[in-house]
Amino acid sequence: MDKSIPKEFLTSAIRELERYKALGEKTFDQLSEEEIQFTYQEDDNSIAQIVKHLVGNMRSRWTNFLEEDGEKSWRNRDTEFVEPFTNKAALEEAWSSGWKCVFDALAQINEDTFSSTVRIRQEPHSLIQAIHRQLAHYASHVGQIVYLGKSIKGDQWISLSIPKGKSEEFNRKYFNSKQ
Repeated sequence: MDKSIPKEFLTSAIRELERYKALGEKTFDQLSEEEIQFTYQEDDNSIAQIVKHLVGNMRSRWTNFLEEDGEKSWRNRDTEFVEPFTNKAALEEAWSSGWKCVFDALAQINEDTFSSTVRIRQEPHSLIQAIHRQLAHYASHVGQIVYLGKSIKGDQWISLSIPKGKSEEFNRKYFNSKQ
């Protein structure tokens, strides 16, 4: 295998994971203590519950990920959806620690470990498959977090991308600044 492939793949995956981490953080910045607890219906998940689930997943999947199954015996997934974080400080601290676990694990990957088999719930995955699986999982939940944040804030929401109806203006500014 071309030795640049593992490095290029890992660099790309880390960049995408960093992007999703930042989207979550930019959403938290716009929300109050009460808003992170909001649900439309009783059985829906609040942002605080989604974050608790993500953090549980991150810790389980990435702790000793090259040696142990990603579904740890100490993880109780069902409890991730009850008793959510009660304040933003706890939510943000847990969010940071979960992402630290992800990035610390990815920093362990090198040419020797790139061909490792990773197990998640006893199912074997190549390293690329395992990273893609987690990237897709995190992207879907971060999308939920952003959507909930946008729905909660309504017209007070500060767009995290190009606001609706502003593509032409963005492109004009972006491409003119590159010349």
